[in-house]
Amino acid sequence: MLKKSKKANAEPKVSNSPVTMVDRTIIGDQIYIEGTIRGEEDLLIEGSVKGSIEMKANHLTVGSKGQVEAEVRAANVTISGKLEGNISATGRVEITKAADFNGEIKAKSISVEDGAYLKAVIELEREPTQKAVPLGKPEVKSPSVPTKEPLTLAGKDSKGN
Repeated sequence: MLKKSKKANAEPKVSNSPVTMVDRTIIGDQIYIEGTIRGEEDLLIEGSVKGSIEMKANHLTVGSKGQVEAEVRAANVTISGKLEGNISATGRVEITKAADFNGEIKAKSISVEDGAYLKAVIELEREPTQKAVPLGKPEVKSPSVPTKEPLTLAGKDSKGN
């Protein structure tokens, strides 16, 4: 005769530790999307997307199987598949050796690995700089008390002192 296990009727244990999930959406290689994609989390595209992608504060990755024809706005972009269109990134654009990119890139920085296909117009944004001081002759003020010694702006005087 078979006995029932006491473990079979026991309730499953529930863990009190927090469950963490990666805040990233994946568009699989069997998915085709046409239209606008907007999101508040990182996105990995392994499928086909045609239209526009707006991930303004997040990272967009076009995976090795990804086929994208879109206008892209994201914080950072990594391309390992094919992307045709324009990219506007507030941060960095990375083009890996497996990438095929054709379009325009506007970003703060860009990296391109050897072996990548790249046909692009690239505009790198400069960091704000301090206002430049115009070049020219320095303004020399005459001393309030007349002296016999020549006035020097910097360094040693005419006697080597």
